[in-house]
Amino acid sequence: MPSPAITAADLPALLANDIAVKVAGVDCDGILRGKVMNKDKFIGIAQKGFGFSSAVFGWDMQDVLYTTDAKISDPKAGYVDFIAVPDLSSFRRIPWEDDIPFFLVRFVQNGVPVVADGRSLLKGVCDKLEAAADCRAMAGVELEFMNFQTPSQDGYTPRDGSSQVDNLTAFLETNSPTALRPITAGSFSYSATRPVAFKDYFWDIFNTSARFDCLVEGWHTEGGPGVYEAALKVSPAAEMADKAALFKLLAKSIGIKHQITPCFMAKPLHGQPGSSGHIHISLCSASTGQNLFARDANSADTPNTTTDDDDNRGASWPDTAPLSDLARHFLAGLLEALPDIMPLFAPTINSYKRLVENYWAPVHISWGLEDRMAAIRAIAPPVCAPSATRFEVRIPGADLHPHYALAVLLRAGWRGVEKKVELRVPPLSVVVASGEEPVRLPNTLEEAVRRFSGRKSIARELLGDQFVDFFAATREHELRVWREAVTDWEFKRYIETV
Repeated sequence: MPSPAITAADLPALLANDIAVKVAGVDCDGILRGKVMNKDKFIGIAQKGFGFSSAVFGWDMQDVLYTTDAKISDPKAGYVDFIAVPDLSSFRRIPWEDDIPFFLVRFVQNGVPVVADGRSLLKGVCDKLEAAADCRAMAGVELEFMNFQTPSQDGYTPRDGSSQVDNLTAFLETNSPTALRPITAGSFSYSATRPVAFKDYFWDIFNTSARFDCLVEGWHTEGGPGVYEAALKVSPAAEMADKAALFKLLAKSIGIKHQITPCFMAKPLHGQPGSSGHIHISLCSASTGQNLFARDANSADTPNTTTDDDDNRGASWPDTAPLSDLARHFLAGLLEALPDIMPLFAPTINSYKRLVENYWAPVHISWGLEDRMAAIRAIAPPVCAPSATRFEVRIPGADLHPHYALAVLLRAGWRGVEKKVELRVPPLSVVVASGEEPVRLPNTLEEAVRRFSGRKSIARELLGDQFVDFFAATREHELRVWREAVTDWEFKRYIETV
């Protein structure tokens, strides 16, 4: 379990029976990058940190160097080391690797956090909120993911694992992705029976998540073949981002044991629903714990009651009645920023294949009380107690970078509070009833990056020019690689006809 009180002096006793320690940081795609270290060496560098190649922010998820200079790691200097500083409060043991000790790191250069390091970025946002405004950000993340039977290099491995070691990459070099088989067919959301088909895998993930301090609060099948959804237990925002990244590590590692490949792509299969990464977010008082989004902070866990006059306080729609003024400004800040920060919720080419109409994914700048068709769903009394009042941001897919996404959400919402931005976007139900068309969100990575990196983009105000230029360069690289790719669709369509 995490131990915030751990110091470097505690490590010799804490690790007395261990030989090695595993460490990892999070790159700009949300992927864990790390290594195993000798226990004694780790203890010796725990306070000052150790060298870690800056190439971790200079190449893409396939270890291909960026074609556009991302200006964080310097190719001219030979990708000199950053310093990786272990975060001792992140300590846990890895159950599927004989309980080896594990620590996350933060990246530093010349004593300053690396701009691209999402863990440092989010921690800075949370620390500033708490110090300046007595606000603690709380968050929950729900991850949907499709599960495939892992093939061997030449075909499918028997369930008893008797043939050669599975090799998904080699299989896909000679087979279409459509040859992959989901672990179950059909669509069975919230099924009481489908998990039984792969019950050892299903329960292994659920039980191991508790041991890995990555507790799954809700766990069930979702729409689409072989799809599961994990709702991670609400935590302080910085811890939640860590847990979302670590849950993917957990699922993929457990999958290896069961010859199953969990897939966190936003849209794995054509014609099926995508896989979401919904974020629930709220602010509470750091000193009292009261929910600051609830209209009446004094009615901690009692149903909210309002008069007709109160319903219209500060806004024209009943949907706002359960929300505090702070929550309304926070929501207004989110809505104003959404089109300029889309790449942080939908970071890949594939992300935008999920964001299409009629698949339970938002395509407009929209919100509504308990409205699952909106980009932001307000969850408030009487559906929940005031203490659980929150916003569910439904744009992100399972391919999100949790640290980047939570950092920009908090900054966008708090910008709305600081500037007292008025809530001018009507609830989605009101817009639909009026016959008007809601304003659409960017629907391609290319358009999203253009908005994100624009000279007057709100993203620059929220995150600074250095971060925006860096992340835009990484996405431009992704776009270039995609433009150069020849897809199965193109080949089948044009091989004989053009």
